[in-house]
Amino acid sequence: MIACQNQPEKADQVSLNQENIKMNNEQASKLVELPLTCATQEYPNKLNQVIGDSTDLQSPKALHPAFYGCFDWHSAVHGHWSMVELLRLYPNLKQADSIKNVLTTHLSEENIIKEVDYFQQDINNSYERMYGWAWLFKLSQALHEWDDPIGKVLHANLQPLINELKDKFETFMPKLVYPIRVGEHTNTAFALNMMHDYATSLNDEELLNQIKTSAIRYYQNDENCPLSWEPSGYDFLSPCLEEAVLMKKVLDKTTFDAWINQFLPQLQTKDFELDIAKVSDRSDGKLVHLDGLNFSRAWNLFKLSKIEGFEHLQPMAVKHFKAAYPNLVDDSYEGGHWLGSFAVYAFLAQ
Repeated sequence: MIACQNQPEKADQVSLNQENIKMNNEQASKLVELPLTCATQEYPNKLNQVIGDSTDLQSPKALHPAFYGCFDWHSAVHGHWSMVELLRLYPNLKQADSIKNVLTTHLSEENIIKEVDYFQQDINNSYERMYGWAWLFKLSQALHEWDDPIGKVLHANLQPLINELKDKFETFMPKLVYPIRVGEHTNTAFALNMMHDYATSLNDEELLNQIKTSAIRYYQNDENCPLSWEPSGYDFLSPCLEEAVLMKKVLDKTTFDAWINQFLPQLQTKDFELDIAKVSDRSDGKLVHLDGLNFSRAWNLFKLSKIEGFEHLQPMAVKHFKAAYPNLVDDSYEGGHWLGSFAVYAFLAQ
């Protein structure tokens, strides 16, 4: 079991008697300790790289000066997103100065250019496609929405990497004949959901149209999603629920109402149940994914519960959130380096 350095206190119970879950300054302070600690923790590290020659054998920090911590590249990215989002919402966090120092150091213009150079190498053409890409767009969105001069500077610094990934997205999507429907990183609907949020926030009509076209091409004719098959053993995403939320974003109300009735008709029943995913060993980096599944189910159920006729899904979202939240902080780095971001995202989905 790998210990996370300088761990925060164990997460509190999030007012377990309440029907709604609301974040406060104390909880935000505890949550931000997770990404703040691991953002500069270089090892252990999973580079997940293709080695072209001996010059590629470099340290994580040398290869990825912006995103070298938190075990892997995508976790470092969404860890930075968590820090920005929490500081944006709670500017008086006691860790504010430390967070700003990490952000300005890591997201410097020089560091981002080096990240761009890495992605532009032919051997890295599919690197972090599209899970890491999606979280980078969310980071850019958070910086754009942050009412702080630092946010504007860092958003501008990040733009060359966003532009690079936009180009890769535009090239890749026509080649992806079939969507990827797994419950892990490569899930297509999850990436399109995150990128849709970015494009909406920044009024990027071209990207929005690309996302909508792709989503409709992939999912418009889907029926009877096998929700009973979920979860698979390593899932941290729900393929069925991610797709449902995405289609709510890209279809008009009449079309969506007809589509969801064919895709997940059971969601409309008032006694609909979805069992909490159980984790048998949180020191196992794959098995602990199921804590993430409970968070991701929560954020999707929260979003779906805002649709007229689906309000009954809200208590189930709360149930999934409360099942996962107390497990955020223990003596294992396997979950701690990434689950905090999932908790933040679920908090904000209400």
